[in-house]
Amino acid sequence: MDQVFINLLNGLSSGLLLFMLSSGLTLIFSMMGVLNFAHASFYMVGAYVAYSLVGVLGFWPALLLAPLIVGGLGAAFERLALRRVHKFGHVPELLITFGLSYVILELVQLIWGRTAVPFTPPPELQGSAFTVVSQAGQGMSLVLGKASPEQCAAALCSTFPLTRAFMMVVALLMLLGLWLLLTRTRVGLVIQASLTHPEMVESLGHNVPRVLMLVFGSGCALAALAGVIGGITFVTEPNMAVIVGSIIFVVVVVGGIGSLAGAFVGSLVIGLLQTLPLTVDGSLATLLTSLGLTVTDTTPGYPVLRLALKDVAPILPYLLMVLILIFRPKGLLGTRED
Repeated sequence: MDQVFINLLNGLSSGLLLFMLSSGLTLIFSMMGVLNFAHASFYMVGAYVAYSLVGVLGFWPALLLAPLIVGGLGAAFERLALRRVHKFGHVPELLITFGLSYVILELVQLIWGRTAVPFTPPPELQGSAFTVVSQAGQGMSLVLGKASPEQCAAALCSTFPLTRAFMMVVALLMLLGLWLLLTRTRVGLVIQASLTHPEMVESLGHNVPRVLMLVFGSGCALAALAGVIGGITFVTEPNMAVIVGSIIFVVVVVGGIGSLAGAFVGSLVIGLLQTLPLTVDGSLATLLTSLGLTVTDTTPGYPVLRLALKDVAPILPYLLMVLILIFRPKGLLGTRED
């Protein structure tokens, strides 16, 4: 039971990291109608830029500066390249962002190498946030930090890393900050008005192209912030963009393209769907049988149903995306069909 609880928290933390990524992608698409294929690359660049800054300034200044630097690079890309092809439609926009992802990958490998870099968390984030102590006949209990050897000698102990707890806190603060920005500030009102009535916003004296540039840069900065935290939690390597690149588009489709609330819900669903099946030893056939369905050797797809849930966990998000596209194309909380 303690391992299920830890995996539940791991799923929530992974989902919140996906939200940090998908929120920027959702913001960009909501404002500009651009599905930025290089979004995961900005996530990777954020981790590498922070890694370089840590050696000079320390981790906490790097955590603040890396997203600003990457956000500035994203804004420059929108101003110098993306804006020039915007008038030609969606296909050129997709192609230029797709090409950018390959350019960024090659630059990262040229500058930092093809192997992982030792991007370790600062001393304040090393260790365990808490330990789940499970003792027979006494249930579970939580111990802040790491439990003592005496406690773990007579019980089963499972730890939850402090970096994942920090990831969850930052993601929730980001959600709160975005909500306040978009709904409670003048800047947020201008951004939302630029989405639906750009001509009216321009007639009121606002520079809509500049607003779009800042939105694109902000989306890249959010991805970079996720990269800094993901870099110290997992591994900082050139393949880190590939690992999350496809799954964030699954999150956006499941939650609803253009919906920030949908991105949050979709991220949590996908995060749990990737981790909770890892604790299940049974197969799909066992699950169907427990639901009252009869599964025999003659059942269509029986060899697939015999696969353990933990073996098919990596493809479950994509199966969910297919079902969403079939039965609810606009996503769980989406409002647009295109």
